[in-house]
Formats: sequence, C-alpha cells, structure tokens
Amino acid sequence: MSLRKVLLQILCLMSVLSCSVNKFIPEGECLLDDVDIVCSTNDANALKANSYLRQQPNSKWFSLFKLPLYTYALSGTDDSKWVNRALKRLGEAPVIYDEELAEASRANIEQMLRNDGYLHATVDLECEKDTDKKRAVATYYLHERERYYISELDLRTDDERLKELIVADSMSTSLKVGMPFCVDGLENERRRITDMLRNNGYYRFQKEYITYTADTAHHSNKVKLTMNIALFTPSADAEPVEHKQYHIDKVNFVSGAGLHIDDAALEQCDTMSYGNYNLYYKGNPVVRPSLLANNTYVENGKLYSLNDAERTHNSFVQLPALKYSTVRMREHPDTSLLDCYIMYERSKRSSISFEVEGTNTAGDLGAAASVTFSDKNLFKGSEMLSLRLFGAYEAVSNLHGYTGEMFLEYGAELSLRFRGGVISRFVPAEKRMLVSSTMFTLKFNTQERPEFNRRVLSGAWSYMWSKRERSNHKIDIIDLNYIYVPWISDTFKSEYLDSISNRNSILKYNYENLLITKLGYTYSYNSSLDDARRFDRVAYSLRASVESSGNLLYLATSAINADKNSDGQYTFLNIAYAQYLKGDIDLTTRVKIDDRNSIVMHMGLGVAYPYGNSRILPFEKRYFSGGANGMRGWTVRTLGPGSYRSKGSNIDFINQSGDMKLDLNIEYRSHLFWRLHSAVFVDAGNIWTIRSYKEQPGGQFAFGSFYKELAFSYGLGVRLELDMFVFRLDAAMKAVNPAYSGRDKYPIVNPNFGRDFALHFAIGHPF
Repeated sequence: MSLRKVLLQILCLMSVLSCSVNKFIPEGECLLDDVDIVCSTNDANALKANSYLRQQPNSKWFSLFKLPLYTYALSGTDDSKWVNRALKRLGEAPVIYDEELAEASRANIEQMLRNDGYLHATVDLECEKDTDKKRAVATYYLHERERYYISELDLRTDDERLKELIVADSMSTSLKVGMPFCVDGLENERRRITDMLRNNGYYRFQKEYITYTADTAHHSNKVKLTMNIALFTPSADAEPVEHKQYHIDKVNFVSGAGLHIDDAALEQCDTMSYGNYNLYYKGNPVVRPSLLANNTYVENGKLYSLNDAERTHNSFVQLPALKYSTVRMREHPDTSLLDCYIMYERSKRSSISFEVEGTNTAGDLGAAASVTFSDKNLFKGSEMLSLRLFGAYEAVSNLHGYTGEMFLEYGAELSLRFRGGVISRFVPAEKRMLVSSTMFTLKFNTQERPEFNRRVLSGAWSYMWSKRERSNHKIDIIDLNYIYVPWISDTFKSEYLDSISNRNSILKYNYENLLITKLGYTYSYNSSLDDARRFDRVAYSLRASVESSGNLLYLATSAINADKNSDGQYTFLNIAYAQYLKGDIDLTTRVKIDDRNSIVMHMGLGVAYPYGNSRILPFEKRYFSGGANGMRGWTVRTLGPGSYRSKGSNIDFINQSGDMKLDLNIEYRSHLFWRLHSAVFVDAGNIWTIRSYKEQPGGQFAFGSFYKELAFSYGLGVRLELDMFVFRLDAAMKAVNPAYSGRDKYPIVNPNFGRDFALHFAIGHPF
C-alpha cells in the first residue's frame, strides 16, 4: 500500500471520528476547536497570555492530533456498558465553548498586560461559530499600546534602623531606574527585602508591611515609584512602633513523636546538655548530640536568621537516621529574644530489599538477583551502612570448542556513608557553607565464563558536598580496582590471543592482570531543583566529570627506574597499572510547550586518552555506543568506532569500543492519557579511537571527516510513568549507518527491517 493511500485513510478516519464527537455536544453549543492569540507588537506577550486562558481546546498528541478527544468519541452514550466507561476514562471529554470563561480569559490577559507595564492595554475577544459543524474558534486580540518605565525610585519609612539596612543592601535590589513598571518586579523586590530583613533579626517582619505609591506624569510614560515601609503594629488598638531585631537565646533539640514545645511537655522528658545546646528526649537519644550540633546553623547569641533556620531544617532532612524534622521559634514575652526548638523523629533503623530480573541476550536466557541490607544509624551518628549481595546466571550458546555453557557472576558490595569527613576539617568555615558527606566502598566481583574467569576487587574513598540542593560535587579521593584473570581457556587463547593471524592487542590487554588507581571529580546541576526556577518553561541539567589514573605511580616507578614487564609497562607489586586521563560532559535541556508536550535535547561528549604506562585504555574505561540510552537504532555495543564494521564474532564487542564518544539526541514527548506517555526521537552519534589500531580499521577520529561517520537513527517510544518508576519501550530504525557504503549506508531510503530495527525495554528516561 502506498504512503499516499495510508495518509488518505488516516484523514478519512479522523474525519469520521471528528463527526462522531458531535453526539456529546449539547444542542445549541459548540466545541472549542481552537484558540488564537494575536498580538500587534510583541509575540512574547502572546505566548505568555496562553497561560492565562481559563479554557483551552482539547489536547493534542505531539501538538498535532486530538486523539484523546477521538478516543472519547469512540464511546457510546450508554454509561452502563464497561466499554464506554473505559473509553471515556482513557479519552478526554469535548471542551464546550463557555462565553463566561472566555470573557474571564480576556480580562485575565488584559490584567496581565497592565501588570507588565502596559497600563492602557486592552484585549478584544471574537468568537467565530459554525453552528452546522458545532465548532467555535476564539480569537484574542492584544493591544498593548505604550509601555511605562520607572523614572525615579524613593524609600519612605519612619524606622531609621530598618532604613539603614535597606539602603546598605541597595546593590542587591531588583528595581532599577529605566526598567519596565511591572507588578512582578515590585513583588520580587518585596520578597527580597523581606528575606533580607528576616535574615538580619527581623523575625516578625512580613512583606505586607511594604507598599508602593506610583505617580504617573501626564502625557508621559514615566513612573515615579515610592516604596513605603510601615511601622510594626503589635495589636489593632496599639500604637505603631519600630520593628524589633530578635536574638537567639537558647537552642534546644526535641526528640520523639508527638512532643510539644510547651513547658509542661518538656518537663516530662529526660534532659541532656551538650555545649550550648539542650536535648529533650524520652527513652534513649536517637543520635549523638555532636551530630545534631554539627548540623545546626542556628546559634545562641546571634541575630535570628531565616536562612540559618532553613539550612538547619534541610540538613536534618538529609540525615538517614531521621524521618521528620522541623524548626520552630518561641518568643520570650516582652523581650527581643527567641528560643529555637529543633524537633525530629527517628526513622526505621534497618531494612532489607530484594531485586530479581530476567535477561535475554540474543536468545540466551538468564536471571539475576540481589539482596541489600541497610543500617541507617550504625554508630548513632546517622552512618549509612549498606551490604549488597548479588548473583547472575545466563546460558551461553554457539560457543564451539568450549567446555562450559553458562555464565556466572556473583559478588558483594559493602559501603559506609556518613556526614562530614576528614577533608571538611581543612575547609575554612565549612559548616557555614556546605552540606558534606564521606563514603567508603569495598566491592568484590567474580565472572566465570566458558572463555575465562575474571575477578575484580575494588575499594573507594569519596567525598561529596553541596552548597545548594540543585548543585552537587564529588571527589573520588582514591578509587582502586584490581583486575585479576586467573584462568583463560586454551581455545580462547589460541583463537584470539596467541595466534599470529588473529592476535588482537586490544583484546589481549583486557585479559591481563591490571591495577587502576583513579582520582576524579564530578559536578552536577539541575535547574528544576531551584525553587525560583521550578516552573520555568526551559529547564536543564548538567553533569561534568574528569578522572585520571596512574600518574603518581608512574612518577614513583620511573624515578627509581623500576623494571618493566614484557609489554614495556612499569609494574607495582608485580602488577601492571593503567595510566590515562578521561573527561565527560552531559547536558540535557527540556523545553515545555504546554502541559502535555515538551521537547528534550541531550548532548553527551566523552574523551579518554591513554599515555605513559598505557597504550590502550582499560576495557572498563572505554566507550561503547548503541543501546536504550544512546543510539537506539543499534543494540548494545554494536556501533562504531567510526566506520568500523563488525565481523559478527561473539568476541568482537571488544573491538566495538573507543576513546571518544559523541551523543546528540532530541525527543518530542507527549502525554497520551492516564500515565501513558509517548516520544518521537532522533539520535545521532558514534565512538572513535584516538590512536590507529589495526584491529579497528576506520575507527580513528579525524576532524576533517568525523562528521561523515556520524550515525543517525529515529523511532517511537512508549513510557508508563508510575510514581516510583518509568517503564520505557523504544522502537528505532537506523537512518544512516557509517559501517556501510553506497546505498546500504542510508537505511532511511533503503531499509532492511531485520538488519536496521532495534527494540529496547528500559527503566527510566534515556536522559
């Protein structure tokens, strides 16, 4: 069937469904088919006005098709039938044009323009109705006229001490002469000054004490703006007085559910003193008092600060041993003193979790399972101890000449994470600036395959800190990995390692004992975690990391002129060690189109360079391409490097690895119905080697030709978004395959379904 016939049939079906909608439209009413916003001068105002509409047309999948409405239209009017009820739940009822809501929308948009400095703006509403088809199109015409700007700024208050603080902080003001006269700007300045004052002891100050007077000159678009700050009014019949600055008198910790901060309740508790702090509890204290003190930013004798109270709360929330916390203040009568009460409850101390999954690799079935035990308060310092035991089994077929027919993997991972650490003692004023933690990890992993046995022993020491929730830092102070290969089958040796005709230096290097001593740094940022930007149309996340290995060992072994092994490498304890430098960056940007549609763009770039004691990157540090989170037109580890074409061998995935990686992805995501979402996507990218290896012809990166080796794929995905998980199914086709030449290089015009199609099931979004 030709594409033209398919499109014609789709259009006919949509026309029929469109007509069937009318049975749900009452007589004399119309479906709100579309809404247009026309702006005479500034298209940005038209875009902004869309969020002020009280009535929107039925939603569209991918901003094109009203499939939720058409799904609803497939149902009948008899709600006693389960089929009709199901279709209505999955679909979306027709939006009936409402004149009152349309007028309210017009008034909202007009007020929006005036709040944005267009003081004489007007909005006209026109509605075109087709009574035969029962359709209505509403059009809003925006007439902004002249915009007003601030020409003068003044501050008036009878509270001189408060005025001095505001003037001293005037460099931080968001109001400037020459800026548009906008209500949002005025409100932001009220919040800024309120926060500043509350961080300087003004515990009782509220933004309602701040008002504005605007004087607009005749026949001018200039505004003289005066900020007025009223005195404090203790009660309705009291005389106004200057605002009081409060100091912290006592800082108290209150442990236990249902406890209150009144004197009668506290008298029933056991009491403990620690430095300048008091601890009230029943039974046994949940954690050591030193941990509470180290995570408290409110101090006695200091001016009250809202920031200190909020940072204390955020710090307590991040302690695994606690499940609830709050910070409250209690005034001393007739004084300017406050007592601070930090209340918290203990969390469940230990937990056990299980994970089981099935695997299918090229028809070879397998299973994997793990059990994790966690203790959230090991030494009463909210230390998080985690022990994970894991194992996996998979049948291995089509390996001729090998005795075994299965793959076994098992091991254990032990980690300990606690607040602060040794490094924090050397950071000036660390407590005042950062929330930090330290983690120690030990891991043992063993793999038993028909071709070889492999053991990996790892130990790591990491330090993490964050100044704000949206940005995080991590230093891998030391990350040791010892890779031990105790046995390799004779068949594998003769076919891939020892034979002169088949000798593969990349393969050989990855089946020898090796020591990796990594030092690294990682930075991550997510703008959506910023409260001030949470509702922005554009959000982005960034992750950047850099790591190196072997530099100190190389300096030491070369300085003493240590012996080298047969491959010309220095060794440590008779083990060759890796030396390389590696950097990665991932940037994801999300642009919200409307409540149901968004565009997500991703760029990933990674480069690793072996040098000194290494000619080839360790297998664990090499890049691979293809799979559910990258180039989805290819299965896992089957793309690249460059124009390299796989020989189809079971072991060839070693050759399909590189020293550089580039991923470029774009997705159009749309909410379908219920918790079901969909995405249309295009992927581009590849991997390359920095050096030329004879085992990977066409794999070396070159600035003049790398763009010719970019692979492209496209596809459609379905996602089930639950509260805790996102289950994803992506179907993709290759569009450009750099491993081929001629017509075969462009599957988009010469597709072969068996060769070019890939299906991926995964948990979570790809980026």
